[in-house]
Amino acid sequence: MESRVPLTAEKHRAGCNCAQAVLCTYANRIGVDEETAFRMGAGLGLGMGGMEGTCGALTAACILVGAACTASAENPSGKAASHRTTRNLVADFAERAGATQCRQLKGRDTGVALCSCPDCIRIAAELVEQHVFS
Repeated sequence: MESRVPLTAEKHRAGCNCAQAVLCTYANRIGVDEETAFRMGAGLGLGMGGMEGTCGALTAACILVGAACTASAENPSGKAASHRTTRNLVADFAERAGATQCRQLKGRDTGVALCSCPDCIRIAAELVEQHVFS
């Protein structure tokens, strides 16, 4: 697969929040149209509804892990692999970005930003391509 990381930046510049930029970029890889992906990510911006929780780009990456996993309601046994992939992806994101919480990434309490939104989006997309769509 050709890298779609640059497309996430384009989507963010065009008005997508961090989660939407990641979800919309890979929507067709999980069988979802881009409009649906856009709506799915609407409440995840600014750390889930503006509450400065988990980074929206990271949350979107985790959604993509689940959407791409082999588990189903009829056969839930694939969840363990999904959990491992998600754990690894989140750990890699924290290592590269410096945190997983939007509030910490933006330096709301310290005045020192650890990672910009464009960089969080890039990191999340790179990790999706590494962990999910490699």
